[in-house]
Amino acid sequence: MKKRTLIASFLVLTGIVPVFAQTPRPVVVNPRVENLTNPAGIETMQPRLSWQITSTGRAVMQTKYRILVADDLSKLNLATGNIWDTKEVASEQSLWIPYAGKPLQAGQTYYWKVQVWDNQGQMSEWSSDTAKFTIGLMQPADWSNAQWIGYDELDAAKRIVPGIHAPGSSKEHKNTVSGNHVLPLLRKNFAISKPVKRATAFITGLGQYELHINGTKVGDQFMAPGWTNYDKRVLYNVLDVTSQLTNGNNAIGVMLGNGFYNVPNERYRKTLLAYGNPKMIMKLLVEYTDGTKSEVITDNSWKTAPGPITFSSIYAGEEYNATLEQDGWDKASFNDGAWKTAVVVKAPGGKLVAETGTPVKVMATFAAQKTEKNSDTTVLVDFGQNASGIIRITLRGEKGQVVRIFPGELLNEEKRVNQKNSGKPYLYSYTLKGTGEEVWEPRFSYYGFRYAEVSNAAPDTIKGKKLKAVITDIKMLHTRNSAQQIGKFESREDLMNETYALIDWAIRSNMQSVLTDCPHREKLGWLEQTYLMGESIHFNYDIYSLYKKIVADMMADQTANGLVPTIAPEYVLFDELFRDSPEWGSAAVILPWLMYQWYGDKTIMQDAWPMMTKYVSYLKSKANGHILSHGLGDWYDLGPNPPGVAQLTPKELTATAIYYYDLDLLSKMAKLMGKTAEVSQYATWAADVKKAFNAKFYDAATKKYATGSQTAMAMPLAVGLVEEANKAGVLDQLKTDIITNESALTAGDIGFHFLVDGLTKNGAAQMVYDMNSDDKVPGYGYQLKKGATALTESWQALDTKSNNHLMLGHLMQWFFDGVGGLKQEDSSVAYKNLILAPEPVLGLDKGNVSFNSPYGRVYCEWDHQYSFRVFTFHIPVNTTATVYLPTPPNKTIMESNSLLAMRREIKSLGYQNGRQVFKLGSGKYKFIIR
Repeated sequence: MKKRTLIASFLVLTGIVPVFAQTPRPVVVNPRVENLTNPAGIETMQPRLSWQITSTGRAVMQTKYRILVADDLSKLNLATGNIWDTKEVASEQSLWIPYAGKPLQAGQTYYWKVQVWDNQGQMSEWSSDTAKFTIGLMQPADWSNAQWIGYDELDAAKRIVPGIHAPGSSKEHKNTVSGNHVLPLLRKNFAISKPVKRATAFITGLGQYELHINGTKVGDQFMAPGWTNYDKRVLYNVLDVTSQLTNGNNAIGVMLGNGFYNVPNERYRKTLLAYGNPKMIMKLLVEYTDGTKSEVITDNSWKTAPGPITFSSIYAGEEYNATLEQDGWDKASFNDGAWKTAVVVKAPGGKLVAETGTPVKVMATFAAQKTEKNSDTTVLVDFGQNASGIIRITLRGEKGQVVRIFPGELLNEEKRVNQKNSGKPYLYSYTLKGTGEEVWEPRFSYYGFRYAEVSNAAPDTIKGKKLKAVITDIKMLHTRNSAQQIGKFESREDLMNETYALIDWAIRSNMQSVLTDCPHREKLGWLEQTYLMGESIHFNYDIYSLYKKIVADMMADQTANGLVPTIAPEYVLFDELFRDSPEWGSAAVILPWLMYQWYGDKTIMQDAWPMMTKYVSYLKSKANGHILSHGLGDWYDLGPNPPGVAQLTPKELTATAIYYYDLDLLSKMAKLMGKTAEVSQYATWAADVKKAFNAKFYDAATKKYATGSQTAMAMPLAVGLVEEANKAGVLDQLKTDIITNESALTAGDIGFHFLVDGLTKNGAAQMVYDMNSDDKVPGYGYQLKKGATALTESWQALDTKSNNHLMLGHLMQWFFDGVGGLKQEDSSVAYKNLILAPEPVLGLDKGNVSFNSPYGRVYCEWDHQYSFRVFTFHIPVNTTATVYLPTPPNKTIMESNSLLAMRREIKSLGYQNGRQVFKLGSGKYKFIIR
């Protein structure tokens, strides 16, 4: 009786609410095609379907499913799958179900839904979300003879591909121009005479375009389409424009910009590049309710004229002259008699490929936190956050007044914007038309900034003779890849929360249509960070489509001899040191593996297999006795000299270690794909490299690798190069050196990822925390103390380097799979079989991580109270989890309102390494350890 009373009192104190048994019905949510929500432009005739299931029950697994696909939504609403009806299929598979119905048609939209049954005898309703997909135009004939058109053609002699690096520093290229071309408007009138069922635009414009129909912009994309090697691949978009059409006369209007298709040799430019002058291609497919169709295509019946954008550069900014606007240019009533006939131009060399993924959009808006006069002619605006984006400004002034905006992430001592180390000069310029309040924002360029210095204009609260135009509003529009945020870390420790935000803003700012290193001076897709920061990013954002594109970019730019360059797309050829580094090019092997691990999609590694095998053969040709000696090494490690090429670790070590890792992964991937001969080939090859690596770098007497730096010790541990007998000694030596160095970190871009990973996997999560919880030595806390709002390029937050940089953010991964303990079994993919093993880290006694896996939301919360610990877990339907609770074996554990012995659905797996281990099915669980 006394024991029962104690338990009851304990339940009251811990606020536990009793859970009553029930048999709920499962609910199907988040239907996806090719892991995308309602994708348009699918370029396979066997698209794969996926969904998630929710339930308030426990240990729920799918046992059957039924899918319906129809070519008309009304048929689907009547539960008729006239294109595909799977009937009931006995299977727990809910990811990547290949379509197997009637042949699909190019340009056609299809609707689908799914119903499931579970292992508790319950059947779901049909998925309620309206799920659809549109097939792209996979063959040239599908474009119905649409032609590439523009204002003019670039002189072939002025084509510059690949680009010239830093042309302004070379006398040879100082006066080279890529053509003083017009940034045009193009338009076409057409008529609609009967009710429209659906209208779909298939369109692209190079380098970027903005589509208008009947005076309204279509969609919310920014700088579409995504950037590629335009000689290999050109992305196009598929847009539903049904609601924009009207009965009678209609008009299409298109604005074109430069992007990476043409980089003018003016102002700041990382590279001088010219594929061609701006051009576009489009097909508008109109389907009527009577079953007929009509088309509008680009040809020489279109009209064109110069637009009000007079200058645009991805690297230098944009100029807009509102006095050159032609009102109503994108409406059917406009008189285009003065416009010239559009020119049919040469098509780009690349194949047209649908951009089905997540486009760049405006994803957040920041109001001015402070505005002050900083000179006779300028005011300084502080938005409070360093991020990628553009400015939206609202003005009043006289016709012809010119307002210039200089964005920047730092200020100099005079409180003027400092662009010295982020690309100078970069500016926006707007010429007023003088018709009252005018609102403007750039369309085809963006920058990384926190501040904006505005010349010749000010709010009316700030007086000045030379500040003539009035700013009535100014905002920062944060632009990034629109990948959905799917994860979050929260804790009771301010420094860790601020560090999370610091890294997250660097991730956001550098997720564009490639993964850039910084959003200002480079904007290039440096490849090492794609896998080193991959886990960190994927826990926070659904990057399936972005990373699939990056793999395609690497495949397009691999050279004939197998080299995968350090950047993709490779817009500029760097010198050999910066073009060929194994730690960068190895993204070609590691990314397809990670994509399979994260999402369960095997086709990416299958498609990339030729690239991967060709690349390791290239590395073999560069090796001497299985040792590689070229590349950048542990870039930006923290040594006695200014940051740059590795200082503390031989580049032979990092290059050879990643070479081994590539081979080890290829052996695993070969096994998955049934390539029996290649399994042993790459395993033997990897073993040879491992033997050579240890012979060269390992000192048995000191138990150290090479110089004994953090990178030199951690990287072999993390990738599997340390012989089993030596692991404990190497790990102890690494930990001893870290403690001796007062937990200061020294590892750089390459090594810090493996340092965090190696320590965490070997039970040293506390050490990772200790190394990153000090603001007195260079690191995250140090950057925050200096006022950084996004991760900086150097550990020291130097003002001579970028102050919004993606690399070095590897603690983000530790938040999730280290202290948060969110992982998956070695044999699992797509988080089918979870591991939930939160680490008891002193200093992080309360926190949580959440992550929307392909199967659904995973949640792990820990709360270490004075006298007991509480762990809360959410496990998605159709998955299982192995839970490791850090507690001695004699502790009392309760789950919700019951002793564990009363919970039949919780299976004990015994005691391992200081943890009680349990196997759980789906559901919500709350464990209390006294």
